[in-house]
Formats: sequence, structure tokens, C-alpha cells
Amino acid sequence: MLDIKFIRGNKDVVQEGAKKKHMPFDVDALLVVDEKRCALLAEIESKKTEQNQFSEKIVNVSNPAEKMKLIDEMKVVKENLNKKEEEFKLVISEWQKLMIQVPNVPDISVPEGKDETENQQIKTWGEIPKFDFQPKNHIEIMEGLDMIDLERGAKVSGFRGYFLKNEAVILNFAIWQFVFNEMMQAGDFIPLLTPSLVKKETLLGTGYLPQGEEDLYKTQDGTYLVGTSEVPTMSYHSDEIIPAEKLPIKFLAFSPCFRREAGSHGKDTKGIFRVHEFYKFEQVILCEANHEESVKYHEELTKNAEKLLQVLQLPYRTLLICGGDLGLGQVKKYDLEAWVPSENIYRETHSASYFHDFQTRRLNIRYRDQDGKLKFAHSLNNTALATPRILVSIIENYQQVDGSIKIPEVLQKYMGGKKIIGPKKV
Repeated sequence: MLDIKFIRGNKDVVQEGAKKKHMPFDVDALLVVDEKRCALLAEIESKKTEQNQFSEKIVNVSNPAEKMKLIDEMKVVKENLNKKEEEFKLVISEWQKLMIQVPNVPDISVPEGKDETENQQIKTWGEIPKFDFQPKNHIEIMEGLDMIDLERGAKVSGFRGYFLKNEAVILNFAIWQFVFNEMMQAGDFIPLLTPSLVKKETLLGTGYLPQGEEDLYKTQDGTYLVGTSEVPTMSYHSDEIIPAEKLPIKFLAFSPCFRREAGSHGKDTKGIFRVHEFYKFEQVILCEANHEESVKYHEELTKNAEKLLQVLQLPYRTLLICGGDLGLGQVKKYDLEAWVPSENIYRETHSASYFHDFQTRRLNIRYRDQDGKLKFAHSLNNTALATPRILVSIIENYQQVDGSIKIPEVLQKYMGGKKIIGPKKV
């Protein structure tokens, strides 16, 4: 959420930001409601003052007739005050609905573009593997090695359901151990196991509501299943004032994640690239309210993720996300995409974003600066690694002609020294 004072003073900037993000938001409509809100607040305060003045007069008047006259006059003031307060409730409700829809202003370095087709490739890393055989997709390889059961997954869980089996499970745990150890060595991250079940306020605070509700699973109790541990992690310090000397605060958060994939009808309907239930390590940072600091940590988070892909020896590219593909609160975003041989393309594995004080203002996360002034912190996040999605690139890039999979060297120590996943012996 943006500061209403900033919106008033930078109306054109905010409107241009919405335009760059291709989000239909009318800043003028918000400002009209804001004027009503301010006018009503002034009237309410004035009538409260008038009511207090009557109360003082009544206390000091001894004449019964004069006292009754004042009481009658005060009743009129009170009735008018009640009407204005009721009117204010309607106006403030409309104002709040509009305020949480204001898109954050994208950074000047964000390119123009209507959607993901206009994101800009800014970097590639690694050599794309050349096979002397026709590479298989991850489904063929995993089914051939008895590592997955999609048919029973669908029977038990429905569309996009899956069972990982045998070495796929061991490989999955190996990846988790690898990511955790690498990230804990990368910096002073606080490890968190976060709740997957959260209140609506946490999703509103991070900007996943109201726009993203169709992609969320909602329980009968009104709570939601998270699609990323960013959501509970960001709410960890909600309504708190953080000592400035503790900033930056860096979290490495892990949780099961759930997404309906409502906007992905017909996409990746087979395999484990796009599923309803998965697991993810997320990097989250809270830092001081300084643009340069946000930019610095944004690059740092991205480099952490790149290092993981590099150590795994997975070819990837980095995309600078265009305005039309940014979320409501994002100021700037990078995507990392790992190579998928069977499709001959790169596919998304990471998203790194910074938000300035968009999320922290909603969640009321503040700190005192050196002058003792309260400020809203800045927030950033980036995937460390998500499973089972990363298995797609690992398995396909490391496949062998005989249908086996070479285990990435960095993961071998987490798999008891095993180097190859081969067919089961009969």
C-alpha cells in the first residue's frame, strides 16, 4: 500500500505506474473519495469539539431551564455527529478498498511491456547440454526408473496429483539439505519453518489479496493455504517496531505450498513442473527504508539463487520482468529460468522481487531511524529453491543414454555417495 500523502503529491507518477503495469486503476477516483474522507473527518472533529463545549457549559449552568435548553441543543449536535460518523464509515470503507488496489510504482529500469512475452533476457549462464541421443522428458525418465506415479497421484489427489517414489524421494531430501547448507553459509539468515495455514490479513498484507484470490485455497474456517512462505514470514513482524540495529533481518523460510493454478488452465498439465502442492525455500529480507539498500539486497538475493543453480551445474538465464508482468506491489523483479532439454527452452525456477514499503505499510512493520523517527521498513523476497519443480531440470539435464540419471556431484554426499540412479534390478 502506498502512502496517501505520496499519492496526493505524485498523482501523475502513480497513474503512470499503473499504466506501465497495465493495471486499470483510476487515481482521480481515489482522490475524490479521499477528499470526502478528509472533509468528513474535519466535520466530525468539529462536532466533537462543539459537543465537548456544550458539556462544559451544562456543568457550569445552574438554571434548570437554561440547562435543558443546552441539553436539547447538544442532542441535535450529537445526532448530526452520529449521522456524519455513519457516513464516514461508508466513505472509509470505499477508501480502504481503493487504497489496497493502488499498484506500487515500478522502478525506472523496468522495461515497458504488456505481458511475459516482453520480458528481457539480461544474462545466460552455463553450457546447454548436447546429447548424442534423443533426450527424454522427466516423466519418461522417472517412470522408467520407478521414481514417480502420476496415475495413482491423480487417483488419490485429483488433477496434478503425484507420488514421488524411491530415489526421487531421496533426491528431493538431498536437494533440501543442499539448499539449507548452502544458504546458511551464504549469509546470516534466520531459518524458519513457517505455517502453511494463515489468516486473510497476512495475504492482504503481502498483496496476494484481493487480486490473487482465485489462485488460493480457502478453508471452511476462513483461513487460507499459502502459495509461498513469504506470506507468513512477512507477517512475523507485523504490528511491531523493530530496533534499527537489527536491520537487515534475513530469513530462510521453508514450508509446504499450495496453489490452485487457476490462471494456468491447459499449461503443463502433465508431470511435476506445475502442481498444486509443493515445497519451497524462500529468502525474505527486511531492511531500512532506502532505495539503494533495496537494490543492493535485490541483487544479493538473486546472486544467492544463481549460485545454487551454478553449483548444481544447471544452465539458466536471467530475465528482467517488464511492467505488464509485475505484481501489484513489486517495484522490480528478476526471474531465473533453468534449461529443460525435452522442451528446448528455459523454464522459470526463481522470482526475485523488491517492494519498498508496500508490504510493510500494510503489515505495519516499522523501525526507528537514527533521528528517532518511525519509518516503514523495506521488504524483498526471492526463491531459494522449489521442489519438485527443480527435479525437472536436474533429471533432464543429467539423463544418460541408458535411461539412468547422473546425480549432480554436489548432491552425491547427501545420497550416501551414490552417483547414478539406474533401473531397478529384477
